[in-house]
Amino acid sequence: MDIEVFPHRVLGADTTEKLLNGIESLDDVKRTVIQGPRLPPEDPNEDPRYVDRRKITVNGKELELKVKTGRIFVEISNESTIDDIREICNEYLPFGFDINIGKYIRTQKTVSDNIKYGDADIPEELIGMTDQSAKLADRVTIIKKDKD
Repeated sequence: MDIEVFPHRVLGADTTEKLLNGIESLDDVKRTVIQGPRLPPEDPNEDPRYVDRRKITVNGKELELKVKTGRIFVEISNESTIDDIREICNEYLPFGFDINIGKYIRTQKTVSDNIKYGDADIPEELIGMTDQSAKLADRVTIIKKDKD
């Protein structure tokens, strides 16, 4: 089951970092995908207070935030996790948000996956994340959860 968290505003880097850490701390979360407008490359002449393209830390892993967060897609297995995600969103998104249930993250290989990888087995977390004209490292960051 997938849910979409749709904030009423586009999120900055600090809010995105806090929200992703809260969501990723839940045991039931399988995959999280953020979507939004691409951030411009770093400009040394730009005022650092307004720079959102920076490194954030999620689950102890540092990654570069390359988009302004407009939507967050979360793959979960239990419907009860939605209440936990709602509580996290209430804490970090005081301006409001919507949570929609649907199918947002692909679970079967797409035509683009076949073009890029052929018949090779690809990890489950990469299915549907293909942009055939870009390097995977430029578009996707995989954060592994510690399995105790």
